[in-house]
Amino acid sequence: MALHDDFSQLDATAQAALVRSGEVTASELVAAAVSAAERINPTINAIIHPRYEAALSEAADATGPFAGVPIVIKDLGCAMAGEPMHMGTRGLKSVGYRAGVDSALYRRFRAAGFVAIGRTNTPEWGSTITTEPLAYGPARNPWNTDHSTGGSSGGSAAAVAAGIVSVGHANDGGGSIRVPASECGLVGLKPTRGRVSQAPLLGEGWAGYTVDGCVTRTVRDTAAVLDAISGYEPGDPYAAPALPGPLVAELGASPGPLRIGFVDSSPNVPADADCSAAVARAVGLLESLGHHLEASSPAEFFDADMVSRFITVLAANSAADARTLEMLLARPIGEDDLEPDNHFYIAMGQSVSSADYIAAVTANHAWTRQLLSWWHPADGSQGYDLLVTPTLAGPPPPIGYLSGPEGVTRVTNLLQYTAQSNVTGQPAISLPLYVSAAGLPIGVQIIAGHGREDLLVRVAAALETSADWSSSRAPLTA
Repeated sequence: MALHDDFSQLDATAQAALVRSGEVTASELVAAAVSAAERINPTINAIIHPRYEAALSEAADATGPFAGVPIVIKDLGCAMAGEPMHMGTRGLKSVGYRAGVDSALYRRFRAAGFVAIGRTNTPEWGSTITTEPLAYGPARNPWNTDHSTGGSSGGSAAAVAAGIVSVGHANDGGGSIRVPASECGLVGLKPTRGRVSQAPLLGEGWAGYTVDGCVTRTVRDTAAVLDAISGYEPGDPYAAPALPGPLVAELGASPGPLRIGFVDSSPNVPADADCSAAVARAVGLLESLGHHLEASSPAEFFDADMVSRFITVLAANSAADARTLEMLLARPIGEDDLEPDNHFYIAMGQSVSSADYIAAVTANHAWTRQLLSWWHPADGSQGYDLLVTPTLAGPPPPIGYLSGPEGVTRVTNLLQYTAQSNVTGQPAISLPLYVSAAGLPIGVQIIAGHGREDLLVRVAAALETSADWSSSRAPLTA
């Protein structure tokens, strides 16, 4: 049996164990991933900056708990010194921009032994939830190549779903880990704010809404990767609450009986039958595990004013990012450097005053305290442990559906459940608990109280055992 046929079925934890046992070498693992990428990537367009030769060279010297395990890095954040970093823009692509430093996150990936075989496709500036940049063309979903991978970590999700690698770097400012995890049938955990440093190039993104993590096929990989990449760096503006221990120690541990609320649709958009069915399956599984489920969610969860303030923050940051882009280009931004939607956000952001921005952030802080009282009531009464929702308000859309004049409205309609946790800073995970009759993955999101990734991992691991989603793989797989 060919090496790539063996390794594509294994998660990162199992691959690392093979290297430690001496059954395979780190170089063989990386060579298998490169072989898979060369065969499949032309179809799914997940990896836009291959570094196959460099990866093969680095594999021989890899050390750490994941020595030689191949990964992909999203081309948005996670700077790699000397490597392309275009953030989905035609402007940076046109000048061949390369990062000047390694980010703290990439140093942690390397220290754990991971070997990056390439950087992955992302929507321009990560400002939408489908990976279809004009600079590089759409990433295609291995479950159905006519459909979106989600975004903004869509290239990474496609590479993992296709079995090229078992781990993909991802980050999330409004759902960008969880959305592609949902659409590509993966595990995607958005960590607590401050859990993973964005040093040295960034202190906070989008007023602290953005955070880095990964997409994987198994809960144990997600736990182990987060253990490897978490940690404070000097100068970070936030520090997440300390976890009780390594997340991998939570695998198989009982969370005890939990009080869990759930909602299967949003009052803002028509209910989707597949999303409601996915939540119903999750509710049934959780009840079978001994938890108490109630149809309940925070009263503020679907607040339209929060969404408006979120857009204000995004727009103001787009205007600031435009200044950075002009510095990198050494000239003013032209019409062809960015896509129309981001020109629109820049113009909007330029009209936002400093007082408007501070007011939006301050109001979202107050909203956060109100929302979190559902988990942590101020009067000391019993709150809820978890909230279960659909990850998205619909299945993976066809490529092109979220583009054009109606694209912004359609994005808003789909994105009903994820941005809340970016504003509050809570950890949230999307799990691959359902596949529609059309053969498309539908993710279920679980949101924990602030700093409680440990609880998410315990519950997600139990659901993984009950649901056995490992047997459900994308048709286009290595």
